[in-house]
Amino acid sequence: MSAEGPRTGRPSATTTRPGRRTVPGGADRSRFFTSALDGAPRWATGALASLQAAVLSLAALTIPSVAAFVATSADPSNAGVAWPQAVGVGAAVWLLGHGVPVTVASTSVTLVPLGVSLLALFTCYASARRSGVATRSAYAAAVGAYAAAAGLVALLVGGGGGAAARAVVGGAVIGALGLGAGLLRRPEAPSLRALTRPAWSRVAPWARAGGTGGVLASALLVAVSALVVTLWVVAGRATVGDVVRGLNLDAVGGVVLAFAELAFLPNLVVWALAWLSGPGFAVGLGSRFSPTEVVPTPLPAVPLLGGLPAPDLVGPATAGAPVVLVVVGLVAGWYVHRRVRPTAGWHALAACAVTAATAGVLVATLVTLASGAAGPGRMASVGAHGWAVGGMVALGVLVGSALVALPGDPFVRARVRRLLRVPDRDGAPPDED
Repeated sequence: MSAEGPRTGRPSATTTRPGRRTVPGGADRSRFFTSALDGAPRWATGALASLQAAVLSLAALTIPSVAAFVATSADPSNAGVAWPQAVGVGAAVWLLGHGVPVTVASTSVTLVPLGVSLLALFTCYASARRSGVATRSAYAAAVGAYAAAAGLVALLVGGGGGAAARAVVGGAVIGALGLGAGLLRRPEAPSLRALTRPAWSRVAPWARAGGTGGVLASALLVAVSALVVTLWVVAGRATVGDVVRGLNLDAVGGVVLAFAELAFLPNLVVWALAWLSGPGFAVGLGSRFSPTEVVPTPLPAVPLLGGLPAPDLVGPATAGAPVVLVVVGLVAGWYVHRRVRPTAGWHALAACAVTAATAGVLVATLVTLASGAAGPGRMASVGAHGWAVGGMVALGVLVGSALVALPGDPFVRARVRRLLRVPDRDGAPPDED
């Protein structure tokens, strides 16, 4: 990141390519983090952009809650419910998306709706890209303001100091990721590659390739898991329809339920990843959904859960689902093979190990975030064990990447020729160590 330049007295600049401007006189500067609002303090503009993002994502949840309250206000059973309570419900769900547990009737709900987290990330990204200011001070102020806003909301809903502290931490993480991504999309900002080059350049090339390969493997696994969820929902569409008809919802209730299901749809995708990996997942104590076994228990009347695998879907075909991990590892191994130029015999294997470790850690983090308590009793256990799933992913990716990267490594091939005493292409016998 470059330092902030003066606001006035600069010569006019012409854009040569995204993220670069040519200043008359021949100086080509990367004007990362420069103000878009003349005369406005850059830190204040960044803080306002983050507050805008917080208000937008919070309103997206509180408005449906208030609409549901208005639509049901004539019901005698809701006579003692005031509209601020509807706002509090929306705010509590918003906080839950930032990792703050919610207490409902003395029961702690810790299951993070990843859809709410993605909504908050998107509003941060969009707000920073549209009206953010690409300066270091503005970025720091934006993240700080967003974290403070999350803490304030936690205090207003009566969460106490512990909830406010968790909200500040969760808000700082979401704000740093979303706002940072939005600022990097500003016209004057350089690419992420250029920004991180000083740090990445100090890392060994095989480690860089392995880390990128691990991210690629994780992204491919999430994409395959989304496809699996689609197949589940199509296969269970009859059950989903029966649950919807049994609820007998009106238009407002249907819209609210649809929003609620969208909030947890990414969680289902992560659970499908746990299913693909082998350990599977649970939706309530005593239940298990895995490629080799389905042990169902009574589930809440939620249409989305009607798409979970049924016992009759388990068979020899599903038992081989973890092979997908090896296939994804093959793709990641091909990427590593194309990127690594080994100068020692262990570089290819080390790159594969970094690829597997990166994918395992990323998947374990996702699974941990997508798991928790969704209610009292049996619903206190929902999701999967993050490190068990991450370990299986790391093992599968390691095997797949090694099957591609190691045979293509010249040092490995030379070692194999020496062991088998196979002559080189020119007919000469292999060198002896």
